[in-house]
Amino acid sequence: MENKQITYTPLTKDKDLDRLIEEVGDSRIVMLGEASHGTSEYYTWRTAISKRLIEEKGFQFIAVEGDWPECYAVNRFVKGYQNSGSKIADVLQVFRRWPTWMWANWEVAALMEWIRDFNHLRTVNDKIGFYGLDVYSLWESLEQVLKYLEQNDGQAVEAARSAINCFEPYNRDPQVYAQSTAFVRSDCEDEVIGMLQRIIKSPVHTGDIEHDFNTQQNALVAVNAEKYYRTMVKGGAASWNVRDSHMMETLDRLLDLHGPDSKAIVWEHNTHIGDARFTDMADDGMYNIGQLAREKYGKEQVKLVGFGSYEGYVIAGNSWGAPMQKMEVPPAQPGSWEEILHSISDENKLILSKDLINIEGLAKRRIGHRAIGVVYNPKYEAFGNYVPTVIPERYDAFLYFDETDAVHPLHMKPRGTKEPELYPWNY
Repeated sequence: MENKQITYTPLTKDKDLDRLIEEVGDSRIVMLGEASHGTSEYYTWRTAISKRLIEEKGFQFIAVEGDWPECYAVNRFVKGYQNSGSKIADVLQVFRRWPTWMWANWEVAALMEWIRDFNHLRTVNDKIGFYGLDVYSLWESLEQVLKYLEQNDGQAVEAARSAINCFEPYNRDPQVYAQSTAFVRSDCEDEVIGMLQRIIKSPVHTGDIEHDFNTQQNALVAVNAEKYYRTMVKGGAASWNVRDSHMMETLDRLLDLHGPDSKAIVWEHNTHIGDARFTDMADDGMYNIGQLAREKYGKEQVKLVGFGSYEGYVIAGNSWGAPMQKMEVPPAQPGSWEEILHSISDENKLILSKDLINIEGLAKRRIGHRAIGVVYNPKYEAFGNYVPTVIPERYDAFLYFDETDAVHPLHMKPRGTKEPELYPWNY
């Protein structure tokens, strides 16, 4: 493969995204990736793309790799609901679970302020939303369901109390719960499913459609979180698939909530949005939300955009629950996708996959493609931070940055540092 065959658009300003916006066309779903959870350029350029999709293409909400309850609090803020907060920096304090910097950062704060301003003169049904797709908020979701039912449905409240009481012996620690179910068939699956069925069977209508949806979604999170934690302790691909299936189910529900012509922007790590069928993840029986969306809605309706960089800095921790720190990201490994793009020039680049599909050496061969999690050690990068990838099949487009800086966190004390030991690969 000759690197000079790769054509690209230099990426310096918003106007340079024109080819990408044209490539999106009439697609219903655009998924924007990231090669780490702590790189400023990934957030700022996803923001630039998202603004244009909202303004020019009528996209209605952003759904992210974050927990539902915390993101829903931000959603209420950007839509200007009563008692939802007045300053975004204060509202983002809701992200207390490690790694806090993923969503509690100044790059996200800037986007949320923009969305709030954009929403100001729009009707309730036309306001842009912000939602979490992830599955980790077992306790928070259970508590929100109980609070809602205590206020609105005295008959269903006992189902929620039964579910919470079942988890109480595990001291709010999903790891303890998961480990206990590995040896003794004593779990809370029936309780959380019973709670969800009770809510679905007799839904409460308060006049706030989104708030009622929030309760059903929290019940669904509890069901799938219980399944995730119970599956995680067994190892293998099953827990990853539970997680991405939940994210896809949540995306489907949000699209239905917003109507038949709704359009969604998704922000997640490349390992989730890049079609898993064209990586070594498929060899292990893993799939992800990017693959599931393409399979359900069709490739023309789903655009997957990967992100990556050659070197720079990132926010991460050297172990789970460790203090966040700014780490240096070394130059990409020889022969990797990032090194190939660097060898062409040190320009930032926008690349469309349709321009790569006929290049020998790229169309079929798996090439190492860097992926950095929230736990990171640059010294061992060559042994676990590259995903073999058929680039033009995994994505529809790719944004490359030659040198990047770390995201700018809102500094806060994280909560629940034991729980995330169950996150697979930290992505």
